[in-house]
Amino acid sequence: MTTVLHLNASGTKQGSASRAATAALLQGLSPTRVITRDLAETPLAQVDETWITTRLIPEAELTDADREVLALSDRLIAEIKEADVLLIGMPMYNFGMPAALKAWIDLVARPKVTFAYTENGPVGLLEGKKAHVAVATGGVPVGAPMDFATPHLQQVLRFIGIDDITVHTAAEVIAKEAA
Repeated sequence: MTTVLHLNASGTKQGSASRAATAALLQGLSPTRVITRDLAETPLAQVDETWITTRLIPEAELTDADREVLALSDRLIAEIKEADVLLIGMPMYNFGMPAALKAWIDLVARPKVTFAYTENGPVGLLEGKKAHVAVATGGVPVGAPMDFATPHLQQVLRFIGIDDITVHTAAEVIAKEAA
């Protein structure tokens, strides 16, 4: 039984290479259950001062108002926790990831929830998961010196405990699917 969190970060709905690639990869994963998070359909709020300070309040001291501030973050983290596999479609915009994906990252990277600081440095708390990332670019090769999106996303995933990461170029996935 495999649950996949299918996360699309492309602002383009029709003709999106990253969306086409994740759709093809999803078929190959043959999941039992799919949790879909489309960042173009439901944009995420940017973190603000209230959220930043509230996320540091110990669980036992949270008020109902504090819990409401953290509610979206809690839902996004719950989606990751429920999933065995994260399938992320990421286009590269101006050498980086879309702002919508960065907002998702900001909301899921939470101290004492998805990572913890120890005397040996940070430790990810979401271990045992796999990630597939389909990267679409307009000509910048994945892994090129100007590709700031792919290493950033890989670092964040490792930071929260997801070390088993496979990066696919959307063009290769789509070509394979067409063959």
